[in-house]
Amino acid sequence: MAKQKQDIHVPDPIIRSASLRDFSALLKLYSELTGGLPVLSGNAGRAKLKEILQHEGTYVFGAEVSGKLVSVATLHICPNLTFSGRSYARIENVVTLASHRGQGLSRVVMEHLIEIARMANVVSIVLLTGKGLKARGFYEKCGFSADEKWGMIIKF
Repeated sequence: MAKQKQDIHVPDPIIRSASLRDFSALLKLYSELTGGLPVLSGNAGRAKLKEILQHEGTYVFGAEVSGKLVSVATLHICPNLTFSGRSYARIENVVTLASHRGQGLSRVVMEHLIEIARMANVVSIVLLTGKGLKARGFYEKCGFSADEKWGMIIKF
């Protein structure tokens, strides 16, 4: 007899700003994002998180499920002289814990950040994703396109 798929109820996520209280959860999320490459931890990491959270125009939002931060992304809104002074934005560090993927959590976080950028009247949002991460389809479903511009990077 074939095993039947059972519906699992996942509580609705709470979309909220990350805070210093989320430091441990963010370390776990970012460790999954980087594939185990070092993430700044300890007192230096806490100080850097505080700096990020206080940086004007930077928003770190996440999805909380059952009291646990399980998905996160960062939006930076940057002042600009072109396009009549309309700012541009960049989204970085989009990640959901492997145990919570496939539930639409990154999607609701991204929608929230896109709405913040829209309310700030940005001219565009730039997002880069690794070619090997296979996330392009997800970002296209969120409204991003690779048709207009090339994304390039210098790594140090």
